[in-house]
Amino acid sequence: MSQLVTGEAVVLQVRIARMPTRALACAIDVFIQVMVLSGVLGLMFGFLFSEQSSEALAVALVMIVVLLVVIGYRLVMETLTRGRTVGKMVLGLKVVRDDGSSIRFRHALVRTLMWFFVDFAPWFAASPGIVASLMNKQGKRIGDMVAGTVVIRERQQAMSSPPLFVPGHLVAWAQSLELSQLPDELANTARDYLARYTELQPAARAALGETLGHRVAQVTAPAPPTPMIAPAFLSAVLAERRRRELIRLAVVRPVSTGPFAPAPSDQYAVPAGPFAPPSPYGALPPEPVPTFAPPPPAPQPTPATHNAQGWATPGSNQSGW
Repeated sequence: MSQLVTGEAVVLQVRIARMPTRALACAIDVFIQVMVLSGVLGLMFGFLFSEQSSEALAVALVMIVVLLVVIGYRLVMETLTRGRTVGKMVLGLKVVRDDGSSIRFRHALVRTLMWFFVDFAPWFAASPGIVASLMNKQGKRIGDMVAGTVVIRERQQAMSSPPLFVPGHLVAWAQSLELSQLPDELANTARDYLARYTELQPAARAALGETLGHRVAQVTAPAPPTPMIAPAFLSAVLAERRRRELIRLAVVRPVSTGPFAPAPSDQYAVPAGPFAPPSPYGALPPEPVPTFAPPPPAPQPTPATHNAQGWATPGSNQSGW
């Protein structure tokens, strides 16, 4: 797995396409190009070798057709399909920009020209692209480096998000955590561990959890006030980290009212249903039952007092006026 950071500072988890898969996709594309090129040259065979055409004209036409088929095929396909050729479609690959967005004409043009004249040029023995792809951690060839693109795998099993939450009695501790030293790579490793928690063998699950918990504890502070097992500690740290990221990336929107207004949600609620966490994670304490006191009795009016002339005494009873 690798990471792509979008323009909104959102980290995407993607699977990078490596050299063997890309080579197979390239072989499919080259086979299609050879078939198209053979068909076009076959249609032009009579004209090229007729007595009316010169040798220079025939060579020029062949060169033009080869360039149009070899370069035009990749340029048109990647532009119209936003990063796919027939070979990439068959193997589930796609070319995207470094921020994860779709490529455009200029990216496809740079990649295609570099592919033909540098990466796999016959005068370079087709070696620059292979060497660059094997040495680059994202499998980029020279054309990808120049165009700012990367080839990813689209067909991969979706990973369910782990149930991240903070137990109710640790909310105050989680909100006081110092997470600035927690690297993204370590956080993503811990998240993958929680996502595959039930798939691991008990011994490996305990050992990996203790290792990750120790590494996370070294870059976070303060320590939890009560003893916690490693999965619970990792879940609390990642839940608080996610809450802060959502707050940081949130945008101010007008508050919607009416019958379709969204209901308020608890950011630290424990997920229920089939995705509830295992029992070692703990549970929130039961909500207290609200009690309502009866309303106080209404004040009784003070009886009015009258003087000898029959007028009510001022201030004795407002309703007597």
